[in-house]
Amino acid sequence: MFDIEPFLEMMQAERGASANTITAYQHDLEHFFTFLKIHDSNPQSAQPEILRNYVQSIAQEGYAIKTQSRRLSAVREFYRFLFSEGIVKQNPTDYLELPKVRKSLPKYLSEQDINALINTAQKENIRLYTLLEVLYASGMRVSELVGLPVSAVTREKKHLYIIGKGNKERIVPLNDKACIALDKWLLYRENKMRPGAKSKWLFPSKSHLGHLTRDGFFKEIKKLSLTIGLDPDKVSPHVFRHSFASHLVAHDADLRSVQKLLGHEDIATTEIYTHILQDRLKKVVEKSHPLAYNTSTKEKNEDY
Repeated sequence: MFDIEPFLEMMQAERGASANTITAYQHDLEHFFTFLKIHDSNPQSAQPEILRNYVQSIAQEGYAIKTQSRRLSAVREFYRFLFSEGIVKQNPTDYLELPKVRKSLPKYLSEQDINALINTAQKENIRLYTLLEVLYASGMRVSELVGLPVSAVTREKKHLYIIGKGNKERIVPLNDKACIALDKWLLYRENKMRPGAKSKWLFPSKSHLGHLTRDGFFKEIKKLSLTIGLDPDKVSPHVFRHSFASHLVAHDADLRSVQKLLGHEDIATTEIYTHILQDRLKKVVEKSHPLAYNTSTKEKNEDY
């Protein structure tokens, strides 16, 4: 098998790729190498034609478009590295087209459902309540939230220092409710943890990571949603993140600000939330256009 360690080391050191991303690259490239071996080829001698055959192969295997795109992206990054290092003289992926991934609209909860979840958690579980308040106030990724160190909390407890994808730092402000919840949680954490126990994590646990895991948080939210009669399949930490962004846009926040708060590198990623603006524009047209149906009489306005 071709040695990909130098490539993975570069991705981690120079691109700041996470452990999960590195593992995904490794699996995707191993899949590609298996294909090359079956066709009596290797990464150094592969020509554009065999890359096109690989594209057809993964499509015929029935992989989802998103999976196909991810695997081909890994191959492209790999060959860019080989070309930059002089290991190959020509990049066979230069003219390789990736399958287009159709962007689906983000799933989000209503403000009423969010409030119901948070209010219920407040009565039952102080840690879960704090997690939800901070999550809805900041819109951070679940991995960023559960892995917060205590040092991420500013002295005034008004902001959080977050290290996101690619080890990029950003500062996120918290609203008053989240600040109060965080203050109570820190007091509870200090007084209720085992005497002498020390942890650098804001939400410590007995997991191998030392802090609450993504799966643990996920299960707690699912259980909470059942308590108030919400479909648990429609509730997750990521849905909270989508709800945070969607509600901001619905209340006239500009996309640039939302982009910074979410930690998106590209504004194009944030533009999925313009669906909120489209809904608003539709309502404006329905209410104000002279040919629209009159909402009170259900009849068309024919004064034209």
